[in-house]
Amino acid sequence: MDALQYASELIAYESTSRLSNVPIIDYLEQLLEKLGFVTERIEYDDAKGIRKANVVAKKGQGTGGMAYFGHTDVVPADKWFSDEHGPYAPTVKGDRLYGRGSCDMKGSVACMLAAVELVSQPVLKRPVYVTLTADEEVGYGGAAQVAKSSELFREMVTGGSRGIIGEPTRLKVVYSHKGTYGIRATARGRAAHSSTREGVNANLAMIPFLVEMKAIHDETEAQPEWQNAEFDPPTISWNIGINDRTTAVNITPAQSVCTVYFRVMPGQDPDLLIERARRAAERCELEFEVPARARPLYVDPNSTFVKEVLSLAEQDSAGTVSYGTDGTMLTELENLVVFGPGDIAQAHTFDEWVELEQLRLGTEAYDRLIRHWCC
Repeated sequence: MDALQYASELIAYESTSRLSNVPIIDYLEQLLEKLGFVTERIEYDDAKGIRKANVVAKKGQGTGGMAYFGHTDVVPADKWFSDEHGPYAPTVKGDRLYGRGSCDMKGSVACMLAAVELVSQPVLKRPVYVTLTADEEVGYGGAAQVAKSSELFREMVTGGSRGIIGEPTRLKVVYSHKGTYGIRATARGRAAHSSTREGVNANLAMIPFLVEMKAIHDETEAQPEWQNAEFDPPTISWNIGINDRTTAVNITPAQSVCTVYFRVMPGQDPDLLIERARRAAERCELEFEVPARARPLYVDPNSTFVKEVLSLAEQDSAGTVSYGTDGTMLTELENLVVFGPGDIAQAHTFDEWVELEQLRLGTEAYDRLIRHWCC
């Protein structure tokens, strides 16, 4: 099948991160085995007890070669633009394929499957690896399990495989992306009618903590050590959220929650900010958690590997992106870039689509990489 056919098959699976992705992994594992791969399956239960699965596959003998990484989960499509077809009914209109995951990133996975189908096993001198994960959209949980438990991933690392994260970049070579970190501080109070003396307003303990979070925001926007001109925006985007979860204005808030989500860049130490926030929480007698930690991805843009990918992609220079990928959990691979069809601007939208031309070009690009590195 070509990439359009594969993408249509994949979009038909409702594999939002809040659901189990086992059905789509079952399909992909069987498909990869039909295409001549040996497979390794890694299952786990997420924080809500939902069963998730990853498949890591290898075609060909020896080590090295090419390693492709994609995720199978998608964001919810509770709002969709068309009554004619739903988000999981792949639909071609004009030069676009519509459907949840068409861009992020089932279209990319489809391109890799179509490219692999073009190469017969006897031609391979070095292996092709394909890794398909769960939970990329909600914290890279599947990739973390692969990095921790997969024997084939360990083989990729020790064998020096050349890695491709297939996230949408319009087939531009990306050598670095930001890391993602999150903190949560919670103040506890006691709910009561606000006309009485019975309540304890949790927001009062939170206010001085928010003052410190605002100070950190302002400093990171101004100080050069928290900026990097290689990225757009060049700052860590210290994003503050607050919520006291009251249902009426005359209820004393029983709790107040502040969340901060920020994106560090290579060479920056997020623990400096996390510990500063922790000390502020302790002074205010707040509960404090760090629910998200994911490092930046960085490969030297002047490295032989990046120059090789650029040559194969027929491009002059590599760039950066500010979003994250599973690559944050796969940094043991020395050679790893982000390179995939589709435009990130279409990801997570209420009318998500990918251009048919990008599917064609993505297949051709992955085919060139496989033939160069593996044949």
